[in-house]
Amino acid sequence: MLQVTPPTKATVPFLKWAGGKRWLADRHLDLFPHFSGKYIEPFLGSGSVFFRLRPKDALLSDANAMLIECYQQIRDNFQSVETLLQEHQERHGKEHYYSVRAAFFEEPCQRAAQFLYLNRTCWNGLYRVNKNGKFNVPIGTKTSVLLPSDDFAASALALRGVSLAHSDFERAIEKAGPGDLVYADPPYTVQHNYNGFLKYNETIFSWADQVRLRKAVEQASRRGARIVVSNAAHESLLKLYDGLGTIHIVNRASVLAASSARRGTVEEILVVV
Repeated sequence: MLQVTPPTKATVPFLKWAGGKRWLADRHLDLFPHFSGKYIEPFLGSGSVFFRLRPKDALLSDANAMLIECYQQIRDNFQSVETLLQEHQERHGKEHYYSVRAAFFEEPCQRAAQFLYLNRTCWNGLYRVNKNGKFNVPIGTKTSVLLPSDDFAASALALRGVSLAHSDFERAIEKAGPGDLVYADPPYTVQHNYNGFLKYNETIFSWADQVRLRKAVEQASRRGARIVVSNAAHESLLKLYDGLGTIHIVNRASVLAASSARRGTVEEILVVV
């Protein structure tokens, strides 16, 4: 069984993310295999599993360049980012939100603070861009820019020495070898699914990418790496991963529905190879 850091402020991700895995880190890390080498997470998002495991040797990557830059700035320059967030907190409101959303900032620490500010005050923490690559999520109901759970110094310490890369998932998984652990949590695109949110995901992560991920996972396993993949509990994905490792069915609470009455429990799969 993995040695897991107990929940503390130091293990709480500083980002909230649609599809984030805090629930998994809280309840199901006993399903993760032990590893002695590098930890590799190619779909970083909020990094919930990384922050709970706190591995000393890690490669964290994502296709979202702004996300990776935010992590880099928290690691290398968190004091400046925190000061800027305090300024956003003092000025927060509808006019300030849309002004910040439309702005382009020259300095990396400004862009990181912009990214975090929008993440914390937009609708449901959703990250979405238009066809021109501009963030277009409307303002949400939450007004707290700085949170009681914030400990940016601890987040920076956890990220010290960690490799952060803006890259396609396949490039990160290709680096996995004997003793390493890959945790892959892709967008939950399924075959022939017409749900609105997943239709959006299809534009950034297609079914062909799901197939490509499965092949990358199998190849990494042949090189001696251990792999855990989170995904939707959908027939197409159960079929895709059939015969590769062990498939566990796990439950999470659904939090993206607009009405609380429509929120409930959703099944997902955890493929352990």
